[in-house]
Amino acid sequence: MAEAVILEAVRTPFGRRGGAFREVRPDALLAHALNGLVKRVGIEPDRIEDVISGTVTQTGEQGANVGRLAVMLAGFPVTVPAVSVNRMCGSSQQAVHFASQAIAAGDMSYAIGCGVESMTRVPMFSDLGGAPDAGSVFSSLDPDLLEKVDLIHQGESAERIADLWRISREDVDALSAESHLRASEAARDESNAEILSTPGLDSDGNPTEFTSDEGIRGVVDSEKMAALKTIFRPGGDGVVTAGNSSQISDGASAVLVADRERAEADGFVPRARFRARVAVGDDPTMQLTGVIPATRLALKKAGLSIGDLDWIEINEAFATVVLSWADELKPDMDRVNPWGGAIAHGHPLGATGAGLMAKMLAGLEATDGQLGLQVMCIGHGMSTATILERI
Repeated sequence: MAEAVILEAVRTPFGRRGGAFREVRPDALLAHALNGLVKRVGIEPDRIEDVISGTVTQTGEQGANVGRLAVMLAGFPVTVPAVSVNRMCGSSQQAVHFASQAIAAGDMSYAIGCGVESMTRVPMFSDLGGAPDAGSVFSSLDPDLLEKVDLIHQGESAERIADLWRISREDVDALSAESHLRASEAARDESNAEILSTPGLDSDGNPTEFTSDEGIRGVVDSEKMAALKTIFRPGGDGVVTAGNSSQISDGASAVLVADRERAEADGFVPRARFRARVAVGDDPTMQLTGVIPATRLALKKAGLSIGDLDWIEINEAFATVVLSWADELKPDMDRVNPWGGAIAHGHPLGATGAGLMAKMLAGLEATDGQLGLQVMCIGHGMSTATILERI
């Protein structure tokens, strides 16, 4: 079996909803990431044998196989195929898994796993014809399914996690402040080597090159944070607010995966190999707790313990997800999202998976770490996890 390795991993900065990339189509954003990826590696695009792209809301500008549209827009040869996949928030992480599995199977030598989401131009849930509130979204689902499964809004799932693990408002707000602090320090130190300079518009509409995530707050006002209203339990008995949840964002990301033997023969230098790739199903009502069994399974497959890991990226969809996971796994929290997470830099759905993988690889190299875990919660009760080892 061939050994799948990562040659390069990049992402655009993540822009705020209605912000830097408000006038950039998602296919153009992904095309920019694809071109930046192959340019960094120095590989000719005609060597790429497939592009697997993750996007959650596949309609409008993100419909019609946006992965293939971006490949053509990037100027890749028409011989390079592409497919778009949707494993919800884990879409581009799954895309990287699919690329690496194709490499390991011997089907190809070079493949790209990538993702894109413009939540500004293609709002979440618009593929269901609904607005982002539970009533309108779930009304389009099969009534028989809703009788079988208690599907609720992810925000309410996050609240139920807080109830079960006894997570307080102070706990979630503290994690949010720490996420912004870490992300701000990484941006100030220009640590995020995985970020591609990406053209967009400033607040006045002037063309600007963006080199860091737009949503990071250099200073978090604790009083303002504490005063934010709970969203999903408006009566005041909840803990989830806009301040301790992931930001709605726009972005793209891409990872080049290769057969190690072929890549080294061609003069390329592998950066990491895969120790474990996992996708699990879990309780669809709690729906965000799959990160716990996914982490345990990934560690088991890799023959590792949580203490062996040098860097952990767990997607901060909601602060309660990270805190409940940490309570079960007992990691060294200094190694968890060391450069901040989605609460600070945003969560452009289909782009986040490959983006976190790119960030983790850059972080491992910056700190001379060896082993990294990436894990993400996914709607309807799923999770993806990856363990990488630097070469």
